[in-house]
Amino acid sequence: MKEIKKLAIVPLLSGMLLLSLSGVAQTIGQISDSFNKYGQTIVQEKIFVHTDKSAYITGEILWFKVYNVDATYHKPLGLSKVVYVDVLDSKQNAIIQTKIEMKNGLGNGSVYIPVSASNGNYKLRAYTNWMKNFSPDYYFEKAITIVNPLKSPETQVKALPSDYDVQFFPEGGNLVAGINSKVAFKVTAPDGRGLSEYRGFIIDQKHDTVARFRPLKFGIGSFLFTPTGGNIYTAVIKSSGTPPVTKDLPAVNSRGYVMAVKDLGSTQVEITVKGAGFEAGELYLFAHTKQSVKLAMTASFNSGTASFILDKAKLGEGISHLTIFNSARQPVCERLYFKRPKQNLIIEATADQASYAHRRKVSVDIVAKDFLGQVKSANLSMSVYKIDSLQNIDAGEIFSYLWLKSDLRGNIESPGYYLKDADAEADTALDNLMLTQGWRRFQWDNVLSSKTAAFSFFPEYDGHLVTGKITNTRTGGVAKDIVAYLSVPGKRVQLYAAKSDSAGRLVFNTRQLYGPGEIVVQTNSERDTAYHIDILSPFSEQYSKYPVSEFNLTGGMQNAIEEGSLGMQVQNIYLSNKIKHFYEPQVDSSGFYVSPYKTYLLDNYTRFTTMEEVLREYVREVWVNRSQKRYHIKVLNDNGFLDGDPLVMLDDVPVFNIDKVMAIDPLKVRKLEDVPYRYYWGPSVYEGILSFTTYKGDLGGVEIDPRAVVLDYEGLQLQREFYSPVYDTEQTAKSRVPDFRNLLFWAPDINTSAPGKKQLSFYTSDQTGKYIGIVQGITAQGDAASQYFNFKVR
Repeated sequence: MKEIKKLAIVPLLSGMLLLSLSGVAQTIGQISDSFNKYGQTIVQEKIFVHTDKSAYITGEILWFKVYNVDATYHKPLGLSKVVYVDVLDSKQNAIIQTKIEMKNGLGNGSVYIPVSASNGNYKLRAYTNWMKNFSPDYYFEKAITIVNPLKSPETQVKALPSDYDVQFFPEGGNLVAGINSKVAFKVTAPDGRGLSEYRGFIIDQKHDTVARFRPLKFGIGSFLFTPTGGNIYTAVIKSSGTPPVTKDLPAVNSRGYVMAVKDLGSTQVEITVKGAGFEAGELYLFAHTKQSVKLAMTASFNSGTASFILDKAKLGEGISHLTIFNSARQPVCERLYFKRPKQNLIIEATADQASYAHRRKVSVDIVAKDFLGQVKSANLSMSVYKIDSLQNIDAGEIFSYLWLKSDLRGNIESPGYYLKDADAEADTALDNLMLTQGWRRFQWDNVLSSKTAAFSFFPEYDGHLVTGKITNTRTGGVAKDIVAYLSVPGKRVQLYAAKSDSAGRLVFNTRQLYGPGEIVVQTNSERDTAYHIDILSPFSEQYSKYPVSEFNLTGGMQNAIEEGSLGMQVQNIYLSNKIKHFYEPQVDSSGFYVSPYKTYLLDNYTRFTTMEEVLREYVREVWVNRSQKRYHIKVLNDNGFLDGDPLVMLDDVPVFNIDKVMAIDPLKVRKLEDVPYRYYWGPSVYEGILSFTTYKGDLGGVEIDPRAVVLDYEGLQLQREFYSPVYDTEQTAKSRVPDFRNLLFWAPDINTSAPGKKQLSFYTSDQTGKYIGIVQGITAQGDAASQYFNFKVR
């Protein structure tokens, strides 16, 4: 019997082991499934903007190229057809706002720096309508400098040590009594830059020093520290010539988990988790890179310790999130780990000479290759500008932005430093950065609970969305299920309809809405008389909390500012017509109804003096009658009369009062188009369509309904043509027109092809000095790169 009992224990233990393993696999699977489901429902975009330079004189033009890629693979993404660009001052006030049309994830534009702008550093940011659903920390942001020679610089206020931002980040997120922890720290000045020189001490409540630290790079560093339960720890920071700054460390927990990540060489990473106050059990490690699950592991938590060995090859390139879960599927520790990405795209760009005389031709050969030397197709942008005491080399480049800066919070100083050739200092600095800047684009509670995300802003997949809100003027509340119409007066038919939702929101999906103009928004005035419509700004009203560095205007910049101001004035005087030339957008000139049934060109007929006579005598598809002192129009086709009045438009603006239609002066109307069928357009159904077009596109003097909203509205930006003079003959080279350009060339849309080199050429100006060129861009596969070249003009 004893043997039988002994033998029975074996399958019992095996069964328990299988159940345990099954539970582990189920927990890991649940976390992975929840994460994958969340990632599939939320598409993330990244924006990168290449500006022609980073310092401007008021009155100059800022040129830029926009790249929109998916956040996971960095491939150009065509989800959004519009990108919004703002230039904000230090108080988050926009001095410039514009909308850029995107095609296949690429777009470009230009903005005029207003002469009213003050001296200072500004924040240029870019985002899509879809990105407004998330934190503004995800927007692209870049610091630019604007100098107004006509305004005196403001007095600089010296930052006080008390204004420094001091932060501490225990590895994994917690300080636990009795467990040795790595603690990262960061000291930031009010201008957003790291404090590079200081000493720090950690003291307890008895003023005993328990740790010391110094920054390694950009005000960031780390130290090891074992806290004691019940103690309160304070950091004292001393910088040369300033009073010390104190900052409390995070509270010490009596129970919790601490994680430590150790690089074991080129192939493996060890993660050790220590805890206090917990019984033995299972811990789970979940690693993901850019919303893509890379691995999920389990380890036994015994004697207060669990250990994981990761294969680096299974982690994705760039930033990976390493999260520890307990047996209850609760995240208890998390930190970031960075795996250096391979440079799969290499750009070669060289000028044909090292120096040039004034007004001489410069030829630049550009080749895009992979790391094996094979020529690749890529879309690139290139800028060539003068560097001096005001304009430095613009360090913002696409590779380090996509792989590093775009996934981290706040200002990252010199992101390119971290991605240079690996060495011990750079690796340590990079790991410190991961500890101090770590964050994620979601909340684990939302992922694990499988909550359906609610979005307030839609992706602009077909074109710019004009949004509004409609209210009932009698009740003061929102009005739902009301159809409104947005029209753009002019010779090209642009009419859009929208039906309000339960919140009274209207969304007009426009297409090919370009340039400045006027829009008219209204309801059917014959039926809906108690409604008011407000058109909302499409620009984001959320702002990141991270300031740009303060601008310090020095005496050494005087010559550069004077030369820049003179160059700006010369261009605006002598080349004003050329720098104001815009490309004509290719638009569909047909109406929303595409092809009318018949078009009546009124000049081909005997002219009558009233519109009633025109409709009765020439337009066979309509029948005009007058009932109870009001005119009505019935549309007739082969099947008989349609019900109700048709949609009547005058220069794209709906006119619901048929009496006003009859009052139109026929001599001002060029043509009439009709659609004698029931027509469905968005939420509306029309009993036929009549579209009148005047000669001038000015409504022919007809008064718009006073309840309609009429306002100026800027559509998608018209593309300005970059002007670069050509001195290809002796006569043009000797022209007496001065040429003081400091921006020699801007090309936002360079396509390299498989056959070989791409050669671009331009001419130098009358400005001597050192010039820098930057070429950067991306392939269809998501490989990004940049390259600099330089030359002198003597």
